[in-house]
Amino acid sequence: MEYAADPEFCSMIDRLRDEIENDAGTVPAAFEQLAETTDPEELHHVLTAPGQPLWAREIAAYALGVTGDPRAFEALVLLLNHRDPERCVTAAHALTRLGDPRTARAAAALATNELRVAYALLPIRLLAALRAPESVPALITVLERRLPADDPHWRVGLACVEGLGTLGDPRARPALEAALPHPRLGAAAEASLGRLGTTH
Repeated sequence: MEYAADPEFCSMIDRLRDEIENDAGTVPAAFEQLAETTDPEELHHVLTAPGQPLWAREIAAYALGVTGDPRAFEALVLLLNHRDPERCVTAAHALTRLGDPRTARAAAALATNELRVAYALLPIRLLAALRAPESVPALITVLERRLPADDPHWRVGLACVEGLGTLGDPRARPALEAALPHPRLGAAAEASLGRLGTTH
């Protein structure tokens, strides 16, 4: 399968191996077997069987996702909203490769969930990469919530500003202009407005 030589897959395997390595420096045999399997049915079984460890589900979801198997979708969306940013990065990469039409809607729901705003960074970046109909409205919504100068999640706001500049949609202009006075977002907002063809 094509993912075996994928740098993102190799990085995930190295990270997971470090996570589960015991004091003797060994990992379960099942780990190496799963990392090398090319059987989509075996991967799907790991994804759905009860009692599987998180590392096994992550490997299976990624491997299925990057080969276009839609059965990986729900597991990847859960990983996209994980508290561990490295898992979110891996999930976002696999979701981009998966090409499932539900991805943008799910990413928008995660990005705009204010109760989970601390984990919104990767869903926002994924929306910008997808260039889907849901992308611009979701990024505008999240950016507008991040505009108070004392908002602790300014990095999420910055990702929105940068994503809106990448998307280049004129609907973003009012929100980007509102971000200009923000001490942490202003410079990026000015740059993104420039990408909309606006001069300041």
